[in-house]
Amino acid sequence: MTDTPASFDALGLSPELLQAINEAGYATPTPIQAQAIPVVLQGRDVLGIAQTGTGKTASFTLPMIDILSRGRAKARMPRTLILEPTRELAAQVAESFDKYGKNHKLTKALLIGGVSFADQDALLTQGVDVLIATPGRLLDHFERGKLLLSGVQVMVVDEADRMLDMGFIPDIERIFKLTPFTRQTLFFSATMPPEITRLTEAFLSNPARIEASRPATTATTITARIVRTPSGDPRTRRAALRAVIKGCAIKNGIIFCNRKTDVDVVAKSLQRHGFNAAPIHGDLEQRVRMQTLDRFKQGELQLLVASDVAARGLDIPDVSHVFNYEPPRHADDYVHRIGRTGRAGRKGEAFTLVAPEDDRSLGAIEKLTGQKLEASEFEGVPTERLADDGRSSGRERSRGGRGRERGDGERRGRGGDRGERAPRAVEAAPGEEQAERPARAERPERSERGERPERAPREAREPRRDEGRREEGRRDESRRDEGRRDERRDGGRRDEYRGEGRRDDARRDDGRRDEGRRERGPREPEVLGFGDDLPAFLQAPPAPKKPSRGN
Repeated sequence: MTDTPASFDALGLSPELLQAINEAGYATPTPIQAQAIPVVLQGRDVLGIAQTGTGKTASFTLPMIDILSRGRAKARMPRTLILEPTRELAAQVAESFDKYGKNHKLTKALLIGGVSFADQDALLTQGVDVLIATPGRLLDHFERGKLLLSGVQVMVVDEADRMLDMGFIPDIERIFKLTPFTRQTLFFSATMPPEITRLTEAFLSNPARIEASRPATTATTITARIVRTPSGDPRTRRAALRAVIKGCAIKNGIIFCNRKTDVDVVAKSLQRHGFNAAPIHGDLEQRVRMQTLDRFKQGELQLLVASDVAARGLDIPDVSHVFNYEPPRHADDYVHRIGRTGRAGRKGEAFTLVAPEDDRSLGAIEKLTGQKLEASEFEGVPTERLADDGRSSGRERSRGGRGRERGDGERRGRGGDRGERAPRAVEAAPGEEQAERPARAERPERSERGERPERAPREAREPRRDEGRREEGRRDESRRDEGRRDERRDGGRRDEYRGEGRRDDARRDDGRRDEGRRERGPREPEVLGFGDDLPAFLQAPPAPKKPSRGN
């Protein structure tokens, strides 16, 4: 790793680009920028690995602007291609080109979902220097014959590991085959799993591997801790989340959830309790997603409840806190999530809610990052199972209830109760005191011979039968009996007619069988023929033979 230059002037960038960088307020390059920019300007392939929030986007946008300053775009043939996993990240890269390339006459097109095909096609027809796209929308334009990739000079795959998680690898392989073999290829990511390494080996030619930091590490400016919850019940998690937010000196924060449905539920719960929160996930309209993100960037929104759509690459420079509603499914996502805070040298805090069933995911995170996460306590975090607040959906109550019963059973089996079940209260009738059900130990045991003791009669076991149900049963039975009597009266005549008809048919069938027996005899075999009616052509005498002709 080389020493970081004191300014961008030593990286070989053009004066127009340096002026745009100074006007944007940047004076010193980050380690990944200092190492990657000169290599990209040399035309080599690059495999860049750095922590999230260290300026990877500028590592390829700045040298690409210098490369594109020499040349001219052609219609439907972009000169550079940048692939992004999400719409928000693609829009952010487009903003970077506008900010750094304002002194260059460069054109760009943003191909993402949720935007009209006609508007995007109009930009491609005019010709673009920079094409920023998600893989799915890019292939849609290509299959419609609106795009050619044979003129791509530089191709960038940003957040390569996220592409793997989202299932874009087959699309990326197809896109690579549509681009020229002589292209320059740049891969950038915060983590580099073995699958992505094999992909880079297939499509990169002698790349310069640049590691500004060890893969899958978090920034030293982030203080990461966990908050223990007694169970993974959704109501318990939401109560713990509210307690942690209230206990922090929060300026703004991002709350990450594993499921899109949880994003909506958590956002609504926070809004009901007076927090300034809004959701963002992939099922929302693109217009709503962009408006929500803009409100958060401008400070109008304090809490952004998001899925992993906001975990990768979004440059929101001053996020004070990150909260994980639960540990992510993949440990790599933890690095990206908490990387939304502590950016550009600022301090940040990250809290993760951990239930007993999340210990395995927590262990994977600690193994990946090489850090032991300490637990923090906040006033108001539930220490036992919460009662239903009446605002959860039926599906969530049923799911949460099952989870709580399992959690309580596990705690009873492991610890202080030593596997004994506590007596449960039986719901008493009005005016009666509440009684307790006997524990398992008080149940009758088997006899010495292994036989079950005689069970009490049903009347003894159920002395208090519901009289209402019994009366209702009697009424139903009386209705059925009355219906049967009516049916007998109404259908009696029909039954008589049906019986007479059946008897007449039976008599006719028996008569035919008897007649046949008398004609054939008791045991003579049946003879098939014409009977008494012999055809006339058989009764006529044979015609005389004609005399044959002599010689």
